[in-house]
Amino acid sequence: MSEVPRQSVLRRALALVAGVALLLIGIALLVLPGPGLLLVLAGLLVLSQQFPALARYVDPVRERAMRAARESVASAIRITGAALTAAALLAAGLLWGLMPELPFGGWPTGAGLMLSSLLLVALLVYSYRTTRDPRRG
Repeated sequence: MSEVPRQSVLRRALALVAGVALLLIGIALLVLPGPGLLLVLAGLLVLSQQFPALARYVDPVRERAMRAARESVASAIRITGAALTAAALLAAGLLWGLMPELPFGGWPTGAGLMLSSLLLVALLVYSYRTTRDPRRG
């Protein structure tokens, strides 16, 4: 087997693993706190590069994800709620990290909660800048 096909197979396999992982995590985050639709979209974008039949799902998911982004910053109450949720996730992450006697206690759980908090803030800023900032759009 020559080197070019091996690289092609490796690239396709890596794209498959990454795309499926993003898709599965995104599906889980549809019911858990986190950017579910955006990760589903990211997974579909990665997979559609290798499997063109999936490209037809990209635009509908993109439209829903952007609608959700607009709705998340539609009012001051929603922005405040999201910011308070991010603060609560950060506090919970510190609590779980510092108190290993809690169920699933320890830094792995705490770090996951803190990462969710940071992702929520990043997505809130992204949503605001792309949908509400008059200089962008």
